[in-house]
Amino acid sequence: MEPAARFRREVRAFQDAARQAAQTGAAPPVPSCPGWSVADLLIHLGSVHRGVFRIIEDRLDGPPDGSDLSFAGLPPDLTGWPDPRHAPNLGPIPDGVLGWFQEGAARLAALFDERDAGDPAWTWSKEQSVGFWVRMQTIEAAVHRWDAENALGVPRPIHEDVAADAVTQTFEVMVPARREWTQAPAGAGERFRFLRTDGEGDWAVHFDGPDVRLSSGAGGGDFDVELAGSASDLMLFLWNRIPADGLDVRGDKSGLDRYFVLAPPV
Repeated sequence: MEPAARFRREVRAFQDAARQAAQTGAAPPVPSCPGWSVADLLIHLGSVHRGVFRIIEDRLDGPPDGSDLSFAGLPPDLTGWPDPRHAPNLGPIPDGVLGWFQEGAARLAALFDERDAGDPAWTWSKEQSVGFWVRMQTIEAAVHRWDAENALGVPRPIHEDVAADAVTQTFEVMVPARREWTQAPAGAGERFRFLRTDGEGDWAVHFDGPDVRLSSGAGGGDFDVELAGSASDLMLFLWNRIPADGLDVRGDKSGLDRYFVLAPPV
């Protein structure tokens, strides 16, 4: 499946979950995103989509100006809309919010179709390309779909192709960024292994001073902790959505606390 098609699939699944939440007559709180409701997820992800669209379309050299929300395409009358300043917004989700989200996601998907993955685009990562945004927004839509379904009590696993890529992306992109943003402590040689049990996938992660080194763990070696589970469970653990209880953990379990010191959730 093409990357842009994956993005569409994950966005549709998120929309379905948000629509189910709206049909309850309220916006359920999201346990995996403390302080947010499903309505807040809609506003957050919809705003991100429109911001990314502006970055690519207008060739910005940074994120859209936060003091000018025109990029978000919000209607003049926001009566009844969730206000991010007063989260969690637990009231009914207006139909207009769902329509606004769908329109923004569709515009971004169409733009992804038009551009090559290698086209230049500003990002907050070292990778400055449209392809970065396609990958990032697919993963973000998938994890927030899980969040929304979790709020309804029925979270389904992350699709295996997205989940496996998200594990790799965690160590290639997210962990180095999170370490920089939070000024995490230097690594002291800690080594972790993540083994997928429902398909191919074996990730060895080595924290060495400021560096995060990713390789295959198939060659063996000593690890502080080894975790085995489905691609979905590994991804959700690394995104701080589920505890390690459902994973097969070998080695010093206290090392898991050290992992999140070295790679703080944000």
